[in-house]
Amino acid sequence: MHAHRFLGAAIVAAALLAPVAASAAATPAGAPETTNQKRVYDRSHKDYHVWDNNEDQAYRQYLGDQHIKYRSYPTLGRKKQTTYWNYRHTQGQK
Repeated sequence: MHAHRFLGAAIVAAALLAPVAASAAATPAGAPETTNQKRVYDRSHKDYHVWDNNEDQAYRQYLGDQHIKYRSYPTLGRKKQTTYWNYRHTQGQK
């Protein structure tokens, strides 16, 4: 009877720990972690973009090209965000 309780507890523990072990193994050793990735919705084109370091760099380049003072993307109004995504789509970069 006690063996069944132990076996049941072991199965529950394994089920709870499996996702933790899988996420730890998802990033290969030595690979840079990208914890600052976010998905951003582009309303005018009805698609999503991953906001990561590459997109942030492209955004900063856009601001420089347009002679606009830096302001973080989330603080922009909807119209300015749309203007940025229109620029990105016309540059052939999605």
